[in-house]
Amino acid sequence: MNTQREAQGRPYRIRFDRLDVDAVHAMLVRAYWCEGIPRDTVARACAHSLCASLFCGERQVGIARWVTDRCTFAYLCDVFVHEDHRGLGLGRWLVGEGMRHPDLQGLRRQVLFTKDMQPLYAQLGFEPLATPERGMEIVRPNLYRKPAP
Repeated sequence: MNTQREAQGRPYRIRFDRLDVDAVHAMLVRAYWCEGIPRDTVARACAHSLCASLFCGERQVGIARWVTDRCTFAYLCDVFVHEDHRGLGLGRWLVGEGMRHPDLQGLRRQVLFTKDMQPLYAQLGFEPLATPERGMEIVRPNLYRKPAP
């Protein structure tokens, strides 16, 4: 289930069968939600998730990751498009194509958390939590940041 398209004369492809952990780590290590995340953590997280990888030519320039049992539930996280490739609709395309993956069909629930991209995800069918009072969480902000010397 790989798809492709062009944007600004450059070829892009979404793949579910290929992942460049070094490229993904290089992107996620500077994302506000996991700044400083260790490479090994990225590798293990990706190995245990359904990942949609965005490539421009042979270079991975984006990721969308679903933590899922592939039957009832999925948590969409780590959506990132490299800064040099933003503004082309690639993030929406990446998540939209990922949501079409056979392992994400018929799920009872998909969730995500975002600081500022609610309008993008609303275009893909996501809505605010219907019963936020039922949700609970344990949050460890800045878990991967190293203390200043």
